[in-house]
Amino acid sequence: MFEGIEFVNKNLFWLFLLLPVAILWYIIKHKKQTAELKISSLKGFKVTNSWLPKLKHLLFVLRLLALALIIMAIARPQTVDVSTKTKTTRGIDIVMAIDVSASMLAKDLSPNRLEALKKVAGEFIKGRPNDRIGLVEYAGESYTRTPITSDKAIILRSLKDVRYNTVIEGGTAIGSGLATAVNRLKDSKAKSKVIILLTDGVNNSGFIDPKIASELAVEYGIKVYTIGLGTNGTALSPIGILPNGDFQYGRVPVEIDEALLKEIADVTSGKYFRATNNEKLEEIYAEINKLEKTDIDEFKYYNYQEKFRPLVILAGFLLLIEFLLRSTIFRSFV
Repeated sequence: MFEGIEFVNKNLFWLFLLLPVAILWYIIKHKKQTAELKISSLKGFKVTNSWLPKLKHLLFVLRLLALALIIMAIARPQTVDVSTKTKTTRGIDIVMAIDVSASMLAKDLSPNRLEALKKVAGEFIKGRPNDRIGLVEYAGESYTRTPITSDKAIILRSLKDVRYNTVIEGGTAIGSGLATAVNRLKDSKAKSKVIILLTDGVNNSGFIDPKIASELAVEYGIKVYTIGLGTNGTALSPIGILPNGDFQYGRVPVEIDEALLKEIADVTSGKYFRATNNEKLEEIYAEINKLEKTDIDEFKYYNYQEKFRPLVILAGFLLLIEFLLRSTIFRSFV
């Protein structure tokens, strides 16, 4: 009956202490008003309606219930229907530029660098429901895999299909990857534009200088977060292709141009990160997620419905019944 109902004036519940006081007063009063007559036998008396005097206590019960209902009514029971409306006031456009060179198959992250990145990036995308995101792939050259879009299902499917292939020219063209990402964002109307550039090597391919690409990012107001992916020392990396087409692996020194990545981040007001294992990579994306927050206005609407009226009506009905019984059936007993 009272599911979902809250009482505004809960402090008035102390009035329920009046009920046991009223019961005690009624018992004492009843004993004082009841006369006792001791006789040896009732054979000479004709007893009629012996049940009626006992039922006169019903009058007090009705009055007591009415009092309890009135106390509940003045405690002001009500239900609250809360509706929420959210409005995104500041959207962020993000392009993730992913290195897909053969070295991304190195196994210093589990199961390899590229698959570890895809897992973490996928969770990052799911956590940005109000932003538009795009994907850029690069190795020796770069291209747009997915333009910026708010459809996360498309982005996640596209990310799942990211893999090393021999179609893209070999090498690591950091400048080309960054320039392509800038090109996807330069016409964006978003108030905040971000590139997450990930690589595991040094810039050794492409026709665009990474510093020139950084200057373009600054010109278009784009912030670049750079991530160097790879353990310290050596990593089990592809060094050749076996006759059956599988990669042959060997220990290869990990070389990341951290100076260049730091410079790109500093020039564009971003930040450089180094991910040496799966856990660190997750922490990096979690930190970027915190750094780039979308402002959301939340409006809550409260609809209050007062529920005291049925209690007052029921209390009045009980008092009316009590009055009618007292004036008719129990008139001679009260």
